[in-house]
Amino acid sequence: MTDLKSNNAKMITAFGSSRITDDDIRFQDVEVLANKIGQQGWQGMVGGHQGMMAAFSHGIRAAGSEVTGVTLEVFPTPPNNTLSEEKRAANFFERMQVLIEQPSAYIVLPGGLGTLAEFAMTWDLLAIKILEPRPLLVYGECWLPLIDMMKQQLVMSVDHGFESIVYCATHDDVLDALAKV
Repeated sequence: MTDLKSNNAKMITAFGSSRITDDDIRFQDVEVLANKIGQQGWQGMVGGHQGMMAAFSHGIRAAGSEVTGVTLEVFPTPPNNTLSEEKRAANFFERMQVLIEQPSAYIVLPGGLGTLAEFAMTWDLLAIKILEPRPLLVYGECWLPLIDMMKQQLVMSVDHGFESIVYCATHDDVLDALAKV
């Protein structure tokens, strides 16, 4: 699979639930947020077509920016997606490698176990400095109690592990963090 950063535009990977539907307030909120991110000149990268990934894609595209989907070959491409480009990955690990290595920043949106796995893998690679430092933004109320619990319970491999995470409660928090990249 090739490098997706074909120009000088900044790329942000969005991780989030595929199960949140467009009638959910979180979907609508993420769509507005993504539009604002796109207006700042960011390109998007997502792992699929539905849920938070669709909301993020809709918002980025509405701002006139591009969004690439790095999808799994085992799942069909729905005809109504808003991706600018789709890259098909043979397996989960190939997909994750692209989603994690390519962008200049990440945003973790409301999600479940898959999103948690994506968040944890990205976070660990940043914390142990396998990846160059870049923002790992965590957006949505669902993550704050989990982060608080992890601060109390996890045995971290590095003392500075939580410094990799930026919790963003508002759109302005996200935009301010991205403006520093």
